[in-house]
Amino acid sequence: MARGTPEVAFVQQYQNTITMLAQQMDNRLRQTVMVDTDWTGEAKYYDQYGSDSMEEIMTRYADTPVQTPDHERRRVTPRFFVSNTLEDPQDALAMLVDPKSTYMQAKMASAARKTDLIIIQAASAAAFAGKAGGTSTALPSTSKIAVGGAGLTKAKLIEASKKLNANEVEKEDRHIVISAEQLEDLLGTTEVTSSDFNTVKALVEGTLDSWLGFKFVHSEQLETDTSDSRLVLAYQKKGIQLAIQNEAEGRIDPRPDKNYAWQVYLKIVLGAVRLEEERVVQIACSE
Repeated sequence: MARGTPEVAFVQQYQNTITMLAQQMDNRLRQTVMVDTDWTGEAKYYDQYGSDSMEEIMTRYADTPVQTPDHERRRVTPRFFVSNTLEDPQDALAMLVDPKSTYMQAKMASAARKTDLIIIQAASAAAFAGKAGGTSTALPSTSKIAVGGAGLTKAKLIEASKKLNANEVEKEDRHIVISAEQLEDLLGTTEVTSSDFNTVKALVEGTLDSWLGFKFVHSEQLETDTSDSRLVLAYQKKGIQLAIQNEAEGRIDPRPDKNYAWQVYLKIVLGAVRLEEERVVQIACSE
């Protein structure tokens, strides 16, 4: 470059804010399950009671029948999660913006996603039952709908509803967690001229969130089985318990041991358990 040319005065300008990349920022499943925030100690137990029956008295002065009470119990244990980032003092001097608030925002989003994942895992995982929570209870085959070589279909949704109905599960507060792939499945399996197609299209567009008795919730954190089938979850609110020992708690502090680098730290302590198999249905969907 020749001396004295205008290019000498050219500068590069950088944005003075940090933009978050696309990601799930909110907690989507917490409001769909039972939530308990009153928890101290290393474990918490949730006592339950089953059904009673009536016995007919056939003779006069008959003995009063005595029935064994049907008590059950489920256990939740805490899981401790943290996210921590250091802002190096030298990096801070070289930056045009202060990134600490963005770091904390990203950590809060991470905590929201982790809460959703804990709920998803608890719905299908073994639940610990019994007096001391020592009995492992798996989700039975009667609570599962096979993949059948298909994605999510209207027929599978009807079958899931049938399973809940057969268990006398309440009609209200029924939810189904699906990914974007399953919404696309539903669009592909309904006729363009049918009312079902218009309903599913409204689900995709976000102008409607309920169909066939379920409130639809979108999550890209659903697990897969060994055959890579996506495990969609349908459940009634009382079927899953989320227990929070420590809500998401963040701190931004200087670290003297790291030359006073700023530490952006967030922790959350929580656990979840499936309270009742009859209230949960797992739907395997081909992708």
